[in-house]
Parts: sequence; structure tokens; C-alpha cells
Amino acid sequence: MKLPFSLLLFCFFLIACNDTYKNKSEAVNRIPITDSANFNNDANKINPYSPIDISPMDMSYYPADYPKLKMTKSISTPPMARVIYSRPHLQGRKLFVDLLKYNEPWRLGANEATELDLYKNVTIQNRKIKAGRYVLYCIPDVDKWTIVLNSNIDSWGLHSDETKDIARFIIPSGHTNNSIEYFTIVFEKTGNNVELVMAWDNVEARLPISF
Repeated sequence: MKLPFSLLLFCFFLIACNDTYKNKSEAVNRIPITDSANFNNDANKINPYSPIDISPMDMSYYPADYPKLKMTKSISTPPMARVIYSRPHLQGRKLFVDLLKYNEPWRLGANEATELDLYKNVTIQNRKIKAGRYVLYCIPDVDKWTIVLNSNIDSWGLHSDETKDIARFIIPSGHTNNSIEYFTIVFEKTGNNVELVMAWDNVEARLPISF
């Protein structure tokens, strides 16, 4: 029995649409998850003004919680340092398997370039660093990280223009018993110094800073 031409055309249309949808779905599934900006489409339907980023921006002060101390009048001196960064998370991935590679520059976060604000002159590994704003990035290796201060502030991602590097410091890195889901940067006081602690998954590195 011969089918009407209009019915054949309709069936062809359905098959074509299904193949197109399948190809689009497969393409979406193939998009790699990276540590750059990823947006929550479901949340964007609720908030149309600004995309919702799954790598939230955060900041750490030294002294810790400086704005709270200031507002409660628990401190009267200016802050010494602040780092601003976005916090990617593992989402079931392994740090140096799925996300980062050894000996390749990394922005120490996600989205905008990570920035270190120094409110006063400091000394790092016997080198004088002037107060100011710096991009902070690293080149990780198996047991050491190269931490770089760079002058390309107010930038997105990492454009590791070595001509704008201010200083480089090699620090040891190691494994811990922790399993940190979100990348974390904090300042910790150790004796007469302060350490900028960078931790993610079970890896930790510390940059000593003298004020």
C-alpha cells in the first residue's frame, strides 16, 4: 500500500528533527567541564540580570576577616594584604588528571585573573616587593610550584605575558590528608611571618610573606 506523499513528508520531518536533537545533545555532553566560568542555566531562568557562576568569587584578607574586625572596631590599623579569586570545584574530577597539567601556567582560580593586593611593602624570599595590585598565577610541578606576580591586572583568565612578570618564587608543594572540593586561598600566620596558603584536592602549597 502506498502512503500519501504528505504523510511521507511528515515522517521524514520527524526523523530529521530527532536526529538534529540527538546531535545537539551529544554535542552538549561532549563539552568539557573546565575551571573557567560555567553558568547554571536553571538559575538564570530565575535571575535574568546576571548569569549565575558555579565558580563563586571570594576574597581572603590578612588579618583574617578584616572587614568584620573593622566594623566591630576590633582593629584600627589598615589591612596588610588581600587576595581576590574565583573558586572552581572538583565535581568528581582529579586535580592533576582532569583539570591541571604539570609545568603549564594556571591562573590559581577561575574566571578573572586572581589578584593579590599588598597594602604595604613586603619581603618574599629575601626580595622586596612594593605595595600594589598584582595578578597572581602559578606553574605547578610535581613537588614544587612557581608563583608569579604579574602586572596585567583587571584581566580575564590567564594571559601569561612574561614581559609583565614582576617576580617569580619557587615554593614546595605537597600532599595532605585533606580532600578540598573548592579551591581555597587563605593567609595564615606562622611565627613572625604570614603564609599564603593555596589548597585544592589533596595538594597544598605555601608562599611565605614578611610584612
